[in-house]
Amino acid sequence: MAELSLWPAATAEDDDRPRSRQRSLGASDTTCERRAAYILAGTERTDPSDKRAAILGTYAHEGLLRSARRRYGWLIETKVGDDLIRGHIDAVHLDEQTARRLPKRLRPVEPADVVTVEDVKTKSTYLWDRVVRYGATEAELRQAYLYAYLLRTVGWRDVWGQKPLARLGAVDVRRIRFRFVNRDNGEEHIQTFDYDEVEGARARWWVERVSELDGPDDAERTFNGPGLSYICDNCPFRSACWGTPNPPGAAPQTILIHDDADRARALEEYVRGHALETEGKALKKLARAKMDGSAEGVYGANELVWSGGREVAEEVPDRERMLDTFVELGVEYPERTEPDWRRMEQQLQDAGIPVPMRTERHRTPRRINVKPAKAGR
Repeated sequence: MAELSLWPAATAEDDDRPRSRQRSLGASDTTCERRAAYILAGTERTDPSDKRAAILGTYAHEGLLRSARRRYGWLIETKVGDDLIRGHIDAVHLDEQTARRLPKRLRPVEPADVVTVEDVKTKSTYLWDRVVRYGATEAELRQAYLYAYLLRTVGWRDVWGQKPLARLGAVDVRRIRFRFVNRDNGEEHIQTFDYDEVEGARARWWVERVSELDGPDDAERTFNGPGLSYICDNCPFRSACWGTPNPPGAAPQTILIHDDADRARALEEYVRGHALETEGKALKKLARAKMDGSAEGVYGANELVWSGGREVAEEVPDRERMLDTFVELGVEYPERTEPDWRRMEQQLQDAGIPVPMRTERHRTPRRINVKPAKAGR
């Protein structure tokens, strides 16, 4: 019997989830304007995607939330929506006054001081530095604000399993929290802020504007396309959005060029990017030189860490003794403008004569590593 892979089973299971089969727009689908437009238009998906990282994230996500529900009494995976958009909120933390209006089984172990919408995101170590330094992305913020907006204006959906929640009506959400979890080492990073009515209305307006477009072709592409964006690489509408490169085999982004005016703009962007890159490298080199004598530690918003710089011993051929060996043997050594050391080593090895060696000490390169400082340090 051939060995089976777990991934076809896991992928099929993921494809069967209600979220994977839904055709209405979900808050998590607002990552890209054009992708949202395809979903609203009922466009059939054109491309498969590698779901392995997302599936692992889903498993960790669901396990963590289930544990929080059992131990802390969190309200998890509750459904919200209106006539235009729907979503599942990872966690809602109720204040004491709101919690009293629910059956005991739905009350938290410890009420929050204000009603808080929490979104849990699992991230890889590759993205962790960006998460800790900059927090939620624009798309992630929009998703969380949509959840909070729906709770504040409509409340929970009146569906099986959460009817007591639906009877509460609109809920006064005051706070949003992101809980980022590193799925490689379990580290947590929390970002919390007060609900902003302007940002909530802006998130809702984003959805309304996309819904009013004549079709997906009128929607903007939010990201730079296949090969330049992980989100585009794994988008189920990749081919519908980017079509066929011209000429075949070229980068998908060639479809953005229609005339010489587009080419002129692209070249201007390239020159600008080169200038920014050059300036950035110069800034980094100067800052690195300034910090060369500084000890590791937290300075302001950043932590300085050094790596390398260790003294190591390495056995290398002793060239002077190699020359002496050739002279003693009366053999001419190979040379061009100077002795050909590699050929000399080979000739000694071929003759069964040990290559003279010496111990050379040197330091490994000293590398700078700048990380966002952790809160409280």
